[in-house]
Amino acid sequence: MNRLSITLRVTLLYTLFMVLLTGLSLGFLFHAGAQSRRQTTLDRMQTMAEASRKELESKDGELEIDRDLEAFDDGVYLSLYDTAGVPLYGFVPREFDNSVIFDDGSLRTVESGGHSWYLYDEQITVEDYGPVWVRSIAAADAFNSTLGTLGKTALLVLPVFVVLAAVCGYLLTRRAFAPVRQITQTAREIGEGGDLSRRIGLTGRKDEIHTLAAEFDAMFARLEQAFDREKQFTDDASHELRTPTAVILSQSEYALENTQPQGETRAALESIHTQAARMAALLSQLLMLARADKGRQVVQREPVDLSELVEMVAETEAEQAEARNITVQTELEPGVMVQGDETLLMRLLINLTENAIRYGRPGGQVKLTLRRQDGQAVGTVEDDGIGIAPEDLDKIWQRFWQADPARSGGAGLGLSMVRWITQAHGGRVTVQSEPGKGSIFTFFLPCEKNENV
Repeated sequence: MNRLSITLRVTLLYTLFMVLLTGLSLGFLFHAGAQSRRQTTLDRMQTMAEASRKELESKDGELEIDRDLEAFDDGVYLSLYDTAGVPLYGFVPREFDNSVIFDDGSLRTVESGGHSWYLYDEQITVEDYGPVWVRSIAAADAFNSTLGTLGKTALLVLPVFVVLAAVCGYLLTRRAFAPVRQITQTAREIGEGGDLSRRIGLTGRKDEIHTLAAEFDAMFARLEQAFDREKQFTDDASHELRTPTAVILSQSEYALENTQPQGETRAALESIHTQAARMAALLSQLLMLARADKGRQVVQREPVDLSELVEMVAETEAEQAEARNITVQTELEPGVMVQGDETLLMRLLINLTENAIRYGRPGGQVKLTLRRQDGQAVGTVEDDGIGIAPEDLDKIWQRFWQADPARSGGAGLGLSMVRWITQAHGGRVTVQSEPGKGSIFTFFLPCEKNENV
C-alpha cells in the first residue's frame, strides 16, 4: 500500500467507501422494503378477516355469504369453515395443508407442503347461525424469493458499479492532484537544471494546493535572489582581489630576483610569492566559475586534437608525479578530435591529473587513457591511491569540499571546474572509487562531427 501513489490510494479508498455505502444502502432498502411489504400483507390479512363480519348473515338457520366478500386479493387467500373444520367458502393455496389447527386471533408462520405461510385465524359468531372460522393465508416464500431475486440482481450490478466508481474516482482524483504533479515536475526541473527562474505558476483557484504553489514560487524567487547575490559577490570579490594579488606576486618576484635577499628574508619572500601564486590561481578559478554561473564565460570552440593535448598534459605533470615517486602512463588512441576550447580542455585534464597525483599512492602510478566510442571521446584518469568513501562520492563535485584538506593542498575547486567544463562542451564526467584501491575519473566529450574515424 505504501508503494502506491497518493492518487491510487485515494482512488482505492474512495471506491471502497462507495462500495460499502452502496452495500449498506441496498441492504437497508431491501430490509426496509421486505418489512414494509410483510407488514402490509399481514395488515391485509387481518383486514380481510375483519371485513368478512359484515358479509356474513343467517337466514332460516342457513349461512348466507354476500357476493362482495373477496376470497383472494393481492396474494392473500380467504376461506370460511364451520366449527368442525368443514370448508364453507373461499380458496386456499394448492400447496397448503388445510388440516392446520385453528387458533383464534393468532397471526403466525407455518410450514406446509414444503413452503412457508403466513396464517391468521379468527372465529366469528354469526347471529342465528353460530360460530364460523375465518382463515386468511399468504405465501411467506414470496418475500424471500423477491429478496433473493433482488440480491442476485445487486450482485450482478455491483461489479459494474465498482468499476464505474473506481474509474470516476481515479479521474476525479487525478484531476484534483494535477497541480501537485505540476509542482513536482517544476521542482524536479529546477533541481536537475538549476534554473531558479522557473516558476510553478498555478493560477485561478485559491484552494490549499494553489496556496502551497504560490508559497513555493515565492520561495524560489527568494532563493534566486540569494544565489544571484552570492554569484555577484563572488564575481566582484574575485575581480577586485586580482589586482592586489597580482601586485603582491610581481613585487615578491622582483624582490627575489633583484635584491638578493638572504636567510629568513628570502624564505619569507618565497613564501609570500608561493601563497600569492596560489591565491592568483584560486581567484582565476573563482572568477571563471562565477562567470559560468551567470552564463558569461565564453567557450571558444575550435577543432582540438585531444590525443595530443592529453599527451602534453601527461608530459607536463610527469615532473610533479616524479617528486612523489609516481609514474604517469598513457594509453591513447591517436587523432581523437573534438570541437571545444583548448584552454578549458587543458584545464580539465590538468585538474584531473593533478588530483590523481595528489591523492595517489607514493610509488604507484597514474594512468591516462583516451579512445573513441559511439561518437564520443572517452577519457579516463586512474590512480591507485587512497580512494573515496562511498558517502563522499556525491560531495566531491561541490565547491570547496575536500576529503582531506591537510593533504590536498588545493582549494577544492578543481573537480567543480572539471564538471562545468565537460557540461559546457556537451559532455559529462563520472567517478568510480573504492577506499584504499584508488579512483577512476571518466569524461565523455562529443567527437568532432566531420572527424574521419
